[in-house]
Amino acid sequence: MKKQSVLPNWSDKTLLIAEDNETNFIVLSALLKNTQITIYRAHNGAEAIKTIDNHPDIDVILMDISMPDMDGIEATHLIKEKFPDKIIIAQTAHNLNIKREQMANEGCNDYLLKPIRLKVLIETLDKYLS
Repeated sequence: MKKQSVLPNWSDKTLLIAEDNETNFIVLSALLKNTQITIYRAHNGAEAIKTIDNHPDIDVILMDISMPDMDGIEATHLIKEKFPDKIIIAQTAHNLNIKREQMANEGCNDYLLKPIRLKVLIETLDKYLS
């Protein structure tokens, strides 16, 4: 019998998922449902900035790099100007060798490669939420 891992209880934490793809957002939300974390949603970088301005207590941002109107790299840069200590984890399906340096230069604390697996997602978030 396979041992089931216990998910952390993040009922006192908040997360912003900046993701334009509905399916990706639904998957991330479903993966995190049993952690009890409060989730906000932004469909593009401009919405992400507005959401952070309205909810500066958000603990972590999962930032899609490729979004319409304003991409995640520009949004990260602008958020970090205003909130330099905000934790931003880039999520991308792109070749990370191309984007990694640019993401780090703009202030991303970490990154996740799509498709995102539950174990990697939980371990990455746990580094910043524990």
